Amino acid sequence: MRSKYTHIMLQAATFKFLKQLGVNNNKTWFDAHRNAYEIAKADMEQVVEKLIVQLVAVEPALEGQKAKDCIYRIFRDVRFSKDKTPYKAHFSALFSKGGRKYEGAMYYLHLEPGKCFMGGGMWMPQPPLLKKVRQEIDYNFKEFKTIVEGRTFIKMFGKINGEQLKKLPQGYEADNPAMEYLKMKSFTVGSAITDEEVMSNAFVGKCMSICKGMKPFIDFLNRSIE
Repeated sequence: MRSKYTHIMLQAATFKFLKQLGVNNNKTWFDAHRNAYEIAKADMEQVVEKLIVQLVAVEPALEGQKAKDCIYRIFRDVRFSKDKTPYKAHFSALFSKGGRKYEGAMYYLHLEPGKCFMGGGMWMPQPPLLKKVRQEIDYNFKEFKTIVEGRTFIKMFGKINGEQLKKLPQGYEADNPAMEYLKMKSFTVGSAITDEEVMSNAFVGKCMSICKGMKPFIDFLNRSIE
């Protein structure tokens, strides 16, 4: 039986462009290779459009969203950065109920030669939002622990990533059993995808498997703010 994900993959030429951009990250080179960029961008868009259709089974709210609602621009904002390279050497996209501007937990796709992954969660939420997440974890720690310390979850993602407070979060005692998670300022996970998988019929199936594994985690985080 043929996979329903046949022909949903990134083209080798797109990876070639990203590799070359990583070595030649300057406006002169980019302008001279703008046609290659437009082809790579269109390739990324068609992959994301098809991926959205499949992800509706995991997150129904994605129904009707377009690639432009999800894909990040390749141009870097260098106004407040010491790194003044003008372009990202990767393509990335966010999948959430409200597109890129959604404040809650979401799914994230990162395509960069040698560093591809599918992940998600909530990165550096604003204090009011973070307070709600901590409260949800505190109130329902048994459920949260079952999700993030389950054998399948750990095998796929390892531990939750995120910077932690050095002091106790306000309103919580040191002996709180959830303290390891209550001190976190971000809640993200990720699972690697090989370049070969990205450029094969295995790509979308791999993304779907990762997102299904993340769904209980994403749903728990979003429940805290909805």
